[in-house]
Amino acid sequence: MKNTIRIASKLTLIAAAVGTLASCGDNSNTPEELNVLPSYLSAVSSISYDGSSDDLLTAGLGRTGLAAAAAPAYADPLKPTPAELRRNAIYANYRAVLDISANSGWGTMYGPNVSAAGVAGTGEGKVAGTEYIAYADDGTGKQNVTLLVQVPATFDPINPCIVTGTSSGSRGIYGAIGSAGEWGLKNNCAVAYADKGSGTGLYTFEDDSVNLQNGQRATRAAAGKSANFSPAYTEAERAAFAASNPGRVAFKHAHSQQNPEKDWGKITLQAVEFAYYVLNERYGQVASDGKSHLVRLTPKNSVAIASSISNGAGSALLAAEQDTKGLISAVAATEPQIQPKVATGYVVRLGGAAVPSQGKALFDYSTFAALYQPCLAEVASGGRCSALAAKGLLTGASLLDQQNDAKARLKAYGWNADAEVLQASHAGTNILVAVTYAYAYGKFSALDKVCGFTFAGVDATGAPAALTAAVKASSFATQNGIIGSVIYENSVGGAKAYNLGVSPSTNAADQSLDGFLCLRSLATGTNPVTGAALSGTLADQSARVKAGVAEVLASGNLKGKPAIIVAGRSDALIPVNHASRAYLGLNATAEGSASKLRYIEVTNANHFDSFANALPANVVPLHVYLFRALDAVYANLRNPTGAPLPPSQVVRTTTRASNAVPITVANLPPIAASAGNNAITVGNSTVDVPN
Repeated sequence: MKNTIRIASKLTLIAAAVGTLASCGDNSNTPEELNVLPSYLSAVSSISYDGSSDDLLTAGLGRTGLAAAAAPAYADPLKPTPAELRRNAIYANYRAVLDISANSGWGTMYGPNVSAAGVAGTGEGKVAGTEYIAYADDGTGKQNVTLLVQVPATFDPINPCIVTGTSSGSRGIYGAIGSAGEWGLKNNCAVAYADKGSGTGLYTFEDDSVNLQNGQRATRAAAGKSANFSPAYTEAERAAFAASNPGRVAFKHAHSQQNPEKDWGKITLQAVEFAYYVLNERYGQVASDGKSHLVRLTPKNSVAIASSISNGAGSALLAAEQDTKGLISAVAATEPQIQPKVATGYVVRLGGAAVPSQGKALFDYSTFAALYQPCLAEVASGGRCSALAAKGLLTGASLLDQQNDAKARLKAYGWNADAEVLQASHAGTNILVAVTYAYAYGKFSALDKVCGFTFAGVDATGAPAALTAAVKASSFATQNGIIGSVIYENSVGGAKAYNLGVSPSTNAADQSLDGFLCLRSLATGTNPVTGAALSGTLADQSARVKAGVAEVLASGNLKGKPAIIVAGRSDALIPVNHASRAYLGLNATAEGSASKLRYIEVTNANHFDSFANALPANVVPLHVYLFRALDAVYANLRNPTGAPLPPSQVVRTTTRASNAVPITVANLPPIAASAGNNAITVGNSTVDVPN
């Protein structure tokens, strides 16, 4: 049943907090500490779920419904209800993060029916409780970061715990439902979600429409400050762009012009503050004014674990670094997209030898990957590989020779040899990353067409086409935050999807190489073919991008908080040499012997668990180790002396011959209490990882 938390005006509450000295129930002279809504939050709404017809974790679908091949249908696909959009968003986000395959561990090693103790049950895993949602904003409506808190009916205010679930990738508010969200709810914790200000926010030029907080759509004028993302185009700009560029779209992560990543740590901390507010409204004693509630739960008597995966994991680490109020008790994060502020002052070694490259920024290595990974995906010559070779950026007379050179260049730039089998399959992802983050870091508008790239739906020929009404209506549920296809506007013959683009400099179908060389130049400040320094517009754009990158870099100082980072050695999207391993080295320089950071590197694990089903002979699910890391951190918080953190180590997994073979605990050994020869050591700012 939906209701709205009725909150007195902030001025009234502040006056009460300052002026009320009424005694507590024990008649002491201790002033009441009123529970006050943080000033950056909008009005809060809530919905309670019975755990049967609908629930917090599975939106009423249960583990069976989540595993169903077909998404639940809408009664009216052109006008889905908020409840339907929420249901389908949870369905889509669960499946995007986990491998929903029984032989990969779904329903036996992970999933809603697997208990907090890791025991598989026969039930559906539904969780009763209440969900609270609000925007965090500065009052302008331009930020409108979605925050959401789930409080299970089993929450214990005597042993209170909070887990953060900041979304991975560019996903919407339910992006971490299947990762940190599931663990938190199973362990009776409140879960504090955030979409990072980069969650699903689709703007379509032709009808001037936006997403609302509940996922439904409205015109920009009707939505006003309630829009998830509303670009600041004038009506004349909108109409002109729509007329000359049909089908193009803008979305929040790329086009908000706010570089949301610079606030990911702050936003995660705000989600924790929101959780404390909600919990004190629920469990705090009514104040003497008969309206407000007293603060009962605080960081001093509760635990809060910052967690999630990928971008959400990076957000967790940044939150711990930026925590000045003691809101975060510990961190447990997997495959973090984290960018060290420096790549020097520490050394990463593998098998005793320094890795070839370490600590590079995301935009640097993603634009490098966007050049070479598409070459590895080719099955015939004459495309990206040959075009790179013609420009002197690859060597080799044959396609195989050129692909071998591309593999060597990627390894020299910091990718592990273990990731080689996955390089080709990540080409499309790094294309999206490179284009999206060019816009985000440079704070560019969709009108800027940076390096000739835009986003749009496409028709059968790859030409830009408007999204259908049904796609727009369901965008909150089905899109991952990066919406539409990458369009290369400068393609010979007219705008095309990037993979069909023909570069003007080559007049060949080279997957829009000219555009990606341009993106690479923004990362380096030089022409990637000639090495000459940029000038004019490109130099200005490169400076803007570099300024944006500088805003997001990590200090490595976790302030002595217990922390476990888990990463897959085979990660081809966020290479461990540039992220997890490098962050461990940076942390050593920042905290030294005071550090409580542990690093768990899992062999045969990569960034996308779905590959465990597609490539079972090469990949195991990393998700299991997120839960094991959360278990270890939680046990340490509750009993630091009796449950010490495990040592940093390599966990050596065993893959399967095929996806017809069920995965078992034998494939996924536990994180060891004693690492032995698998120990990862950190000394004198040198990270040593065994082969």
